[in-house]
Amino acid sequence: MLNSWKSAFTKGSLAWTDEWTLADQPVFSDLAGLKHFLDLAHIRHTLLKPYFENSDYPLLDLRELLPSFEADLWEHKKLPGFSLVAFARPLNYFNEVFQFDLLHPLHQDLREAQAAEIMGRNLQHFQNRIHKGLHEQFRLQFAKKDISALGSYPEAMPFLTTMDRGQVMSLHNDASGRKRFYLSGVYASFPSDLDTEIKRYGLRIGKFMVKDNELYEKNRLFVYQYLMELYGFPIASERRTSAALFARRLHKMGEKFLVRTLGQSDRTLTTIWNNAENTHYPKVEKIALTTIDPEQEDLIAAVKNGGFFVDEKKRVVIIRVRYLQHKFSQDNVRQERALSVESQELIHPLNGEALQDVNIIRESTSMFLRLNDIVRGEYSGRIFYKRHELVENTETEEKRLKFLYAWLSKHQRRIIGYSDEFFANVLKVLDNYLLSPENYETFAGLNDLYQEVVGKYSYIQQARKVRLLEDLQHRIFKGERINYQRMLVETTALLQNLKFEIVSYFDPLVVNVISIGANILNDRYLLRTYIEKKEEDPSPRRQEIRKNYGKLVGLIDDFKAIRKSRQEALLRHPLITSVKTSGIQS
Repeated sequence: MLNSWKSAFTKGSLAWTDEWTLADQPVFSDLAGLKHFLDLAHIRHTLLKPYFENSDYPLLDLRELLPSFEADLWEHKKLPGFSLVAFARPLNYFNEVFQFDLLHPLHQDLREAQAAEIMGRNLQHFQNRIHKGLHEQFRLQFAKKDISALGSYPEAMPFLTTMDRGQVMSLHNDASGRKRFYLSGVYASFPSDLDTEIKRYGLRIGKFMVKDNELYEKNRLFVYQYLMELYGFPIASERRTSAALFARRLHKMGEKFLVRTLGQSDRTLTTIWNNAENTHYPKVEKIALTTIDPEQEDLIAAVKNGGFFVDEKKRVVIIRVRYLQHKFSQDNVRQERALSVESQELIHPLNGEALQDVNIIRESTSMFLRLNDIVRGEYSGRIFYKRHELVENTETEEKRLKFLYAWLSKHQRRIIGYSDEFFANVLKVLDNYLLSPENYETFAGLNDLYQEVVGKYSYIQQARKVRLLEDLQHRIFKGERINYQRMLVETTALLQNLKFEIVSYFDPLVVNVISIGANILNDRYLLRTYIEKKEEDPSPRRQEIRKNYGKLVGLIDDFKAIRKSRQEALLRHPLITSVKTSGIQS
């Protein structure tokens, strides 16, 4: 446990002479080493320092670290924010693909006059980009210091975090041939061709078609959100948007790089980096201050014994979360899942060591307890309902329904994928609340909101069945490998049940059913071995497979007919008809 931010990481790999000054000049020649240094420096000065200096510091709610990420509630102007890019190579100033003010490194072979000239020029470039009220203090602190050296970086952070634009780091080869990172530039503008990237990506995944305005309008926000989430952000501020798209560009160029941001609204150090290890996407991780739920008693005991608490009384810890990106799949019922949690660890506030293999933010027990609190009206947090309405606490039925809608939306893809036991518990809680006769009169007065929640609930129930169908097409049933005969039996039984639930119709799920069904029906081995092969006296097994194959053909035709009738009914809707006849794009 810490008494002050000044004692943070004082027993680790970095030696400090005071709260700002490192005892030795750190030298790193690879991104992994630089990242470790930046982790400690940024946690110490941009997370822990504000926490100890602000009694009302807004600690991160654990669910804010769970994809899909939500829009920020508000911006905390008093907290620091910054963006940074680091390259594992020397800079080539004219040929770089972004703009920044260049700083030059010092090395031992420079004459005293040359070193003084470079230091003065660096300080002038830096000073030009900070508020005039800070100029005198800056000159007093750095008049005789090398602002480009990593040893000066912690002391420079209070000034760097006042800049609107980014910091730049890169490698320098000194006269002895030794490589080291240094602060290479300030006031960097990260290029963000948002329009082109959204349209290119939407076309690639089949959500857009050229010149189809209606399809673009329908799917634009989905593509925008998915693309941003691949790089660890919601649809967010310009700082984080440009960081995400710049990282995407650098990755496509084959760079070894690190991009990091701290938002004044998200209070989270987000790092996007590639050390030539990832092929499809760069790595994404987040570091933040959060609290452990009081129900996690075993974890609290382990954290206390290991000294991992920043503030034991409030159960505050430093958490690092690493994420795994997913390629978009049109046939996946959880197709909005761009990112999932890969690992979590807690960082020791004194020595920087990690407590690995903890499970804080995706603990199904915690999710279930929170659901219980919501329906009982005992939850006192805050949410954004439909991204625009701030709702605090669950003291009224209207607020409970809005919280429940937000909870189901947030955890939709996790509920779809979690175990049958977990889902059975969720069903029990939701049925007891949403279908209770005691609540009918209250819900009647909130019918539109109630129907939204019930619709979301119905979607999740149907989506779980479609997820099972996704596994069945690969001959997997509840984790077990099965044969073709069993696959067809389970598939037809599942679709038979699902057909009667389509009274609550969701077109994306029906499209998935039809697509997956077609994949099963067109399985080449199935067709060649059991369906197309002619035999006068087929075996009972082959007869059974052919019978269920025929049932599956009929069921898929039924789903196609249901979809066709729904589309025709939609086209006959008065609003749609009036829009089309007036020539307005709907």
